[in-house]
Amino acid sequence: MRIQVLGPVRAWLGDAPVELTSAGRRAVLGLLAVAGGQPLGQAELIGALWGDRPPPSAANVIQTHVKHLRRLLEPGRAFRSHSAVLPRVGDGYALRVSDANLDLLCFRRLLAEAAAAQRTGELRTAARMLAEALAQWRGAPLMDVPALAGHPKILALAEERHVAVGRYGELMIALGAVSEVLPALEEAAAAQPLDEAGQARLIRAYTAAGRRAKAFATFHDIRHRLADELGVDPGPELAAAHTALLREPAATTGESPPAPTITTDEGVRPKPAQLPAVVAGFTGRDGELAALDRLVTGGDQVIVTVCGTAGVGKTALAVRWAHRARARFPDGQLHVNLRGYDTEAPMSPEDALAGFLRALGMPGGDIPPGRDDRAAAYRSLLDGRRMLVVLDNAATVEQIRPLLPGTASCAVVVTSRDMLPGLVARHGAGRLVVPLLPGGEALTLITRLIGDRVRDDPAAASDLIGRCARLPLALRIAAERAAGRPETPLRDLVAELADESRRLELLNADGDPYTGVGAVFSWSYRQLPPAAARAFRLLGLVPGPDTGGYAAAALLGTDVPEAAALLEVLARAHLVQPVTAGRYTQHDLLRAYAKDRERGEGDQALGRHADAVLYTATRAMDTLHPAEQHRRPRVEQPDAPVPPVGDTAGAQAWLDRERDNLVALVAHTAVHGRPGHAVGLTLTLLRYLESGGHYPEAVVMHEHAVRAARLTGDTAAEAQLLTNLAVMDVQQGHYERAETVLRRAVTLARACGDHAAQARALGNLGHVDQWRGRYDDAADRLRESLALCRLTGDRAAEARALGNLGQVFRRQGHDEQAAAYLSESARICRDIGDAVGEGYALVSLGDIAARQRDTRRAARVHREALAIFRRTNERAGTALALDGLGAVTQDTVFLREALEIFQRLGERAGEARVTNSLGEVLTVTGQPADGRDHHRAALALATGTGDRYETARAHAGLARAAEALGDPGAAEHHREQARSGYAAIGAPGW
Repeated sequence: MRIQVLGPVRAWLGDAPVELTSAGRRAVLGLLAVAGGQPLGQAELIGALWGDRPPPSAANVIQTHVKHLRRLLEPGRAFRSHSAVLPRVGDGYALRVSDANLDLLCFRRLLAEAAAAQRTGELRTAARMLAEALAQWRGAPLMDVPALAGHPKILALAEERHVAVGRYGELMIALGAVSEVLPALEEAAAAQPLDEAGQARLIRAYTAAGRRAKAFATFHDIRHRLADELGVDPGPELAAAHTALLREPAATTGESPPAPTITTDEGVRPKPAQLPAVVAGFTGRDGELAALDRLVTGGDQVIVTVCGTAGVGKTALAVRWAHRARARFPDGQLHVNLRGYDTEAPMSPEDALAGFLRALGMPGGDIPPGRDDRAAAYRSLLDGRRMLVVLDNAATVEQIRPLLPGTASCAVVVTSRDMLPGLVARHGAGRLVVPLLPGGEALTLITRLIGDRVRDDPAAASDLIGRCARLPLALRIAAERAAGRPETPLRDLVAELADESRRLELLNADGDPYTGVGAVFSWSYRQLPPAAARAFRLLGLVPGPDTGGYAAAALLGTDVPEAAALLEVLARAHLVQPVTAGRYTQHDLLRAYAKDRERGEGDQALGRHADAVLYTATRAMDTLHPAEQHRRPRVEQPDAPVPPVGDTAGAQAWLDRERDNLVALVAHTAVHGRPGHAVGLTLTLLRYLESGGHYPEAVVMHEHAVRAARLTGDTAAEAQLLTNLAVMDVQQGHYERAETVLRRAVTLARACGDHAAQARALGNLGHVDQWRGRYDDAADRLRESLALCRLTGDRAAEARALGNLGQVFRRQGHDEQAAAYLSESARICRDIGDAVGEGYALVSLGDIAARQRDTRRAARVHREALAIFRRTNERAGTALALDGLGAVTQDTVFLREALEIFQRLGERAGEARVTNSLGEVLTVTGQPADGRDHHRAALALATGTGDRYETARAHAGLARAAEALGDPGAAEHHREQARSGYAAIGAPGW
C-alpha cells in the first residue's frame, strides 16, 4: 500500500489505485497522513473539517469516513477485527504506515539523510537526496481538498518544501550545477515574492548560470516590491547578492578579480554568537533546564518567558540553557540586556533592534530610523534562519514585541520579573516560573563555594540558606563573605547576618519581601573596607552598561591601579561582575542598593567622570581629525587620569569600545544637571558617528543634546546640533528632511548672531541644493556661507565652502571657475594641515581633468587623493577617489571597491554615482548589456534619493548602452530623458 498527500490525495494497493471519490474521505485520510503517525482526536478532526460550526452528526460522519477508508485500504481485514492501518486511539484515529509507503514521511527521511551527508562534507550525496526528496512532491499538499488549503499544518508543509528548495539551491550553486535547480528556485521565488533569502538565492543562481541580465532584473524587481509593499530597502543578503553580481565578470571578458583590499565574504551571512559566558559554578536547576528543552521544541516559532523574583537566577538559567542548546540554532544566537528594571532608563526596542541589525550584518548607514522599519528589516534578516534570541531582563510586553522574529525557525527566550500575561495570551508564549533554589541545590552551591565548614555545621548552613531566601544572587554574595574569612566558624557568620536582618526589619515596617536579600547585601557591604564600600556606592551611579579602570579612577578620584584594585575587591565579593578583561558590570538589584547608600558625593563623582570622558573623547577626535579641532568645544584636562588614546588606530578603538557608554552618558547628563556635557560630547563626536555610519546612536545622542540645549537656552548649540542631524540625513539620501532641518538651523543661528553656526548651516543647505540639482540656489547659499567663514576667520570652513562652490561650478560645466575655487580650497587645506579637506578638493580637480580628457593628470590627482584618504582612514573619500580612478582608467576593480564602501556606509548618493560609473565603463569596454543593467540600478537609486544629476546621467548611459545593443527606440527615449534632465538643472552632459 502506498499513500500520497504531497499533491492530490491518492492511495494504491500494489499497482491498483484506490478509489477515493469522496472529498470527505480524502480530507480525513490526508489529515491523518499529515499527522505523521500521531493520533488525531475527534475534536481536532471536526475542527479541521467544519471549523467552529460542525453539524450535530459530525462525529458520526467521521466514523463513517474511517469505516470506508478501512474497507478500501484493508480489503482482507476480518469483520470487527482490529485495524492495523487506521487504529482507533483514544477518541480519535491514527494512520500507521512506514515511511516507504507515505510520501510525506519519505520526504522527511530523505531531508534528514541529506543533512547528515552535508554535515560530513558529502555535498553531492546530499544534493542527490534533496533532489529525491523534492521529487516526492506532485503539487500543493492535499491539493484536491481545497477546504484544507488554509489549515496550519498544510501551510507548514508548504513551508517545509520551501526550506528544502532553498537548501537544494544552495548546494547546487556551491556544486556549480545551477541549471538543474533554476526552475525550482524560480517557482519558490514566485510563490514568496517578498522572501529576501529566496530572491537573493535566485539572483546568485542566475549569476552563476551567466544570466546576468535576468539577475539584475530580479534584483530591481524585488527592490521596488520591498519599497512599495513594505517601505524597506533590501537587507544584507539581497545587497550581498547584488554586490556579488556587480563583481562577477562577464563570461566573455578578461576582467581582473575583485580588489584584494575587499576581504568580506559576501557569500556567507554573519552568524552572531552573542551569548554571555555561563555563570561560574552554576548549580542545579536540572528540572528547569529540562522544562526549557520541552518548551523550545524547535518546531513552530517558540517564545518562552522565564519569570521569577529578582535575584532568583533567571538570566543564569537562560544563558546556561542557551549554551546547551546552541547546536540547535546553527545560524547564530542573539542576546540583549533590555535593562527593564534599570534605575536610569530601560533599553528601547529601537536601540535593541539597531544592535541586532548590526550583528546580522546590516551597516549602520542602512539601519532605518523608525521602530517599525527596523523591526521589519530584523524579521526579514531572520527569515528562514534557525536562530535563538535571548531577551534578558525585560519589563513589559511593549519592550519585547518589536523584537519577536516572524519566522517559524527561530526561538525566543525572555527573562523578566513580570509574568508577562500579554505575551502568553497574544503570542502564545510558554511560561517557566523559576522558583527559589531548592534547599538541596542551595546546599550544594554554598558547599562548592565555602567548603568543609558547610559539612561541619549543617544547622548553620541551613540557617544561612534561609536568611538568603534561597536566592542564588544572595547565596553567592554570602558565600564569598564566608570564604573570605576562613578562620571564622560558619555559625558566627550566620549570627552576624541574623543581626543585620533584625536591624533591617526594624527599619522596614512594611515587611518588604526582599528584606532577606537586602540583609545579605548590607552584610557584605558592611564587611568591605571603607574605600571599596565607597567605590561600590559610586559605581551604582554610573550610566552605561560597563565600567573600566580609567572611568572608575575618575569617578573615585584615585589613580588607575587603586581603582582597578577596588574593582577586584568588589568582584571577589560578587558586588560587581566582570564582563571582559578589566571591565565590570553590576546587577540591577545591586545598582539600586548602591544608589540607596550614596552619601551625597555622587554629583561631584559623576562630574569627574563626565569631565574625564569628554576630555578623552576630544583627544580621540583631535587625533582622528586634527584639522577640525577648532570646531569642537575646548575642554581643560581634568585632574583625573585619562586613558592614552595613542595613534589613530588607538583613538578609533577607544571610541568603538566606549560607544554604548558615550550614548548613555549623553542621555544621563542631558536630564541630570549637566546639559553642557550632553551638548559638548555630542558635538565632539559628530565626525566619528558620521564617518562610521553609526546613525542610530547619532540620532539618539543628538535628540537628547537638542533637548539639553533648549533647556539652557543655548540657541547656537541647538543650531549646530540640528545641522549635524541634517548632515546624517544627507548621508543617507534624505534630502527633503535635511533641508527642513537646515532651514531651522539657519534661522536659529541668525537669531543668536552666531556667524560660524550660520555659515555651517548655509554651507550644508547649499550642499543639499547641489544634490537636488538647484545649482543657482546652491551657489548663492555657498557664497553667503563663504563670506561668513571669512568674517569669522575659520579657514577650515572657508576651504570647505570653496570646495563646495567648486563642485557646483563643475556640475554646471564651468571648469575654469571650478578649478580656481578647488585649487584655492586645496591650498588652504595644505596650509592648515587639513589632509581630508585637501583630498576632497583633489577628487573634484581630478574629475575636471578627466572631463577635459587629460587622463594622465586625472589619474595622478585621483591617486594622490586616494593615498591621503587611505592614510587618514576617510572611507567616503576613499570611495570617491576610487570612483574617479576607476572611471579614468576604465578599471572595474577600483569601481567595485568604491561601490562596496558606499554600500557599507549607507551613502546612497555615492552608490548611485559609482553604479553609473560602472555602467559607463562596461559599455565602452564592449559589455553594453551589463552597462545597461548598472545604469538601471543607478537610475533607481538616484530617483529614490532625488539626485537629479545622477538621474540624468543614468538616462544618458542607458541611451549609449541601448545604441550599442541595436535598440534605437530605447536609445532615443533615454537620450531625450537625459537632455531634459540635464537642461532642467542647468548642467551640460548631452
